[in-house]
Amino acid sequence: MTTIFLIAAFNALFFTFLLFQKKPKGVHDRVLIMWLLYLGHYTGTYALLFDRLYDQYPLWTGSFISLLTLHGPFLFLYLSSLTRISHKIRRIDFLHFLPFLLFNVFLLIATFFPEYSARIRMDYIDTHIHPPFLFLMFLSITALSGPVYFAYAFRLLKNLDITIYNNFSYSESINLEWLRKLVFIFGTVWTILIVITSLHHVFHLFSMHFCMNGLFLSLAIFIILVGYFGLKQEEIFRTHSPEKFITEPKEKKYAGSALTEAQEKQIAEKLTSYINREKPYLNPDLNLPRLADELEMKSHHLSQVINDKLEANFFEYINRYRVEEVKTKMTNPDYSNYSLLGIAFESGFNSKSAFNRVFKNITGNTPTQYKKAYLG
Repeated sequence: MTTIFLIAAFNALFFTFLLFQKKPKGVHDRVLIMWLLYLGHYTGTYALLFDRLYDQYPLWTGSFISLLTLHGPFLFLYLSSLTRISHKIRRIDFLHFLPFLLFNVFLLIATFFPEYSARIRMDYIDTHIHPPFLFLMFLSITALSGPVYFAYAFRLLKNLDITIYNNFSYSESINLEWLRKLVFIFGTVWTILIVITSLHHVFHLFSMHFCMNGLFLSLAIFIILVGYFGLKQEEIFRTHSPEKFITEPKEKKYAGSALTEAQEKQIAEKLTSYINREKPYLNPDLNLPRLADELEMKSHHLSQVINDKLEANFFEYINRYRVEEVKTKMTNPDYSNYSLLGIAFESGFNSKSAFNRVFKNITGNTPTQYKKAYLG
């Protein structure tokens, strides 16, 4: 087990080194560097001391356990730096680290009261010691912080999905699917381990070493995966200034709009004419701000017209044209030597999975089924 933890610690430091070499580095890269440094040192320390922590360093063990409250805030900051358009970490975000700070302030004050601090032990069940209430409270906060932050992470990812469909004509590489799966798996494992730990404290089942080894084993796997995929992750909102992207829910983002019905109709006609004439959807990286710039109008006005007049979000609207372009090229002799995937790339799609998924959603058939059924 020690070897696995040390390998994970080495991987965390190795990925940190690679991230330092990455150029340009986004805010999410800097957050990931700090996160991996924390995880690497934390896992490495546990690998070297886990067999002596509870017996020889009971008070220091409490401080060591408090470090688990940092995992959720780092996950939150990493996700926020990727999903927020502003690219900034706000001062208020650092309040997420407050439980860790308060836990350690409590432990520091406890050292001035030997009789009180002697009751602060992680193995209090085995030693039949009654721990202080505040210590139990901080342990509960530490245990719950993981599941709470994992749930909040899914909320951020759901908001990201809405933002993607309102602003982008593609979702691959920006939908954070790898992080979504990682958060789900690790969140499930973490929650199960919390339940096991609770059973240990209530019914004296399992052992504290079993609970902690399980947690750090899952952390070891998490380190390798988040380091590998995080190294390749690029910034999502990097091509235009932040204010050009649409992030508010539909009912709010147009609340202050001054567009009249006639103006909406005029913009819709201008958009349709431009789309048919210039075919901007052939650009696989097309997004709302870029199309708004080409049409010389504001992003929120264009989004409002697409949503209200054309009854679609930006993703749906652009990909309808791409699907029609694919269907047209299927019958074009100039593309008779192209594969379906080749035609898809020529029509603005940027991946096979996106092409198959979008085509089936719009037509009800896979590209191959459609070609056989309608073209013979």
